[in-house]
Amino acid sequence: MSLYRAFAGLCLCLACVFAMAQPPSNDAYGAERQRAQALLAKAVARYQASGDSALAAFSRQGEFIDGELYIYVVDTSGVMLASGGPSASLVGKPVVSVLDDDLKAAFRQAIEQPADGSVRSAEYRWWNWQHAKVERKRVFYQRVGERVLSVGYYLPRSSPEQARALLQQVAEQVRNDPKATFTRINQHDRQLSQDDLYAFVVDLKTQRFVAHGFLPRLIGTDFTSLQSADGQPIGQAMLRQMQQHETGKLDYLWRNPITGQNEFKTTFLQRVGGYVVALGCYSGH
Repeated sequence: MSLYRAFAGLCLCLACVFAMAQPPSNDAYGAERQRAQALLAKAVARYQASGDSALAAFSRQGEFIDGELYIYVVDTSGVMLASGGPSASLVGKPVVSVLDDDLKAAFRQAIEQPADGSVRSAEYRWWNWQHAKVERKRVFYQRVGERVLSVGYYLPRSSPEQARALLQQVAEQVRNDPKATFTRINQHDRQLSQDDLYAFVVDLKTQRFVAHGFLPRLIGTDFTSLQSADGQPIGQAMLRQMQQHETGKLDYLWRNPITGQNEFKTTFLQRVGGYVVALGCYSGH
């Protein structure tokens, strides 16, 4: 990845962080969260005690790096001041210079928040240098005077156990009130879509999608024509299973909405009345 692409990507990353700032939902990553918050608190304490002389410590290997976690600092004019990670080469560069007007506005709005001691958080998609792919990341950040100190970690993919549990929840909702549940799925209701997990539903009579938590353009289309990313007829394969069994599963290649990559996916199936309810998880390889 070139320095320019890294810089542009970092700027987009920062803009997304501040534009999407909100408390994290249903935190299943307690250990990572605690490590990140502890490192941020340590960095904030050092900065409050030492001021800008602490920036050098944030930019070198040492006490402000914890495994894959590192501190990075941006000032309220949008310049990168310190980084203990791959973005260290961007120190001294104005982050906002390559942002479009909307992202500049979101970035400026966030860094103009008062330095009231609040720790804020957000999730966004960002290049994982270690794995050489885009992955979901959570960041915690705090403004101290004219500086914004941040630390983030990558989020693991959802597990098969989480996928099965959410499938049961969605299936029960379909059983109780199909039409209302289809609407909630199509509107990306957070109770029915979690991280990289989303449901879709097929009407067995018409063999068409009636709900999809990621690709609404598929609603009303012929499920039998659905193919995997490598051209396998997965719609037909799922219907064959559901004609013979009440539950099933299928492995295939599909685009992960979080990473934007084609990845291997296991989709779990359940027949509920005249519908097939499906929900799957990604293995990433």
